[in-house]
Amino acid sequence: MSGGVDSAVAAARAVEAGHDVVGVHLALSRMPGTLRTGARGCCTIEDSMDAQRAATMLGIPYYVWDFSERFKSDVVDDFIAEYQAGRTPNPCMRCNEKIKFAALMEKALALGFDAVCTGHYANVVSDANGNLELHRASAWAKDQSYVLGVLTSDQLAHAMFPLGDTPSKDLIRAEAAERGLSVAQKPDSHDICFIPDGDTRGWLADRVGISEGDIVDTAGNKLGTHEGTPGFTIGQRKGLHIGTPAPDGLPRFVLEIRPKTNTVVVGPKEALDIIEIAGTSFTWCGEPQENPENEFDVEVQIRAHADPVPAVAQLVGGELIVRPANPLNSVAAGQTAVIYVGTRVLGQFTIARTVSDLNVVATA
Repeated sequence: MSGGVDSAVAAARAVEAGHDVVGVHLALSRMPGTLRTGARGCCTIEDSMDAQRAATMLGIPYYVWDFSERFKSDVVDDFIAEYQAGRTPNPCMRCNEKIKFAALMEKALALGFDAVCTGHYANVVSDANGNLELHRASAWAKDQSYVLGVLTSDQLAHAMFPLGDTPSKDLIRAEAAERGLSVAQKPDSHDICFIPDGDTRGWLADRVGISEGDIVDTAGNKLGTHEGTPGFTIGQRKGLHIGTPAPDGLPRFVLEIRPKTNTVVVGPKEALDIIEIAGTSFTWCGEPQENPENEFDVEVQIRAHADPVPAVAQLVGGELIVRPANPLNSVAAGQTAVIYVGTRVLGQFTIARTVSDLNVVATA
């Protein structure tokens, strides 16, 4: 129970379904004085108190489990290491993979519980052979299957998502109000929970350190200098401060970040159109694709709120390669690509390299 309206209603529905329910809030920070001050994260003391009030209203036991050490090593330290390597990580994906459906599930099963129930908007269904599959929620705008793409067959067998068939978040809020839950109108969380002020650049600068480096074009020609690579993102246009204009007079964009050489590579907008992505760090969500060495049709989604794009995928030499029918834009190494067949989540991988429409290859 994060302290939000979704997990509160999910718990209420689980109680109504006749399950023996225990509410658990995850303590993920070693800063006990943290309170929400304008940020909308999901792991503050205020959130813990909201979760406790909801559990009391539902008449279920409530506990706070301390996973702060595991969270630091598996999510926060990983976030820092990925940026140091020039990649753009997704900490919410890592939290689902390493904390909510690994550490939390392992402890729950060891204590004799059957499943972890969350307020994510997604559905687990059985195919004709009884194999479990993860599918998109019925409410497209609130579908959260993307961030659950890291789940395995074993984890799906012990996961419950009671909100998956609810067509509107407004209906969830109305239901929470009818149940007397104080979080009915609580805003959605959207910040990185361990960066409560939202200043990712400043947070990284304090931990990674910054130093002046070169801004170069794709041929390696120096165009200017920068104050530190943590301040840049793939696709960025503003704030480059390049004194030398491009030969065609058109603006330039960040194409690649190379922390090892403290270099930022810029180029034309067309170089951000990606025609191929690939990665070796991949997992299947449920049953694996049959004969993945042969090309198979999928849809690929590279951000939680991005539209899926038709594509073909193929496993080649241990690397999952995806070629979209239409170019993807501003893709960064370290992002998670989730592949779908219809509404079903087939699997996911961490993007390790990209190939642009101008044959610019970027790796990290």
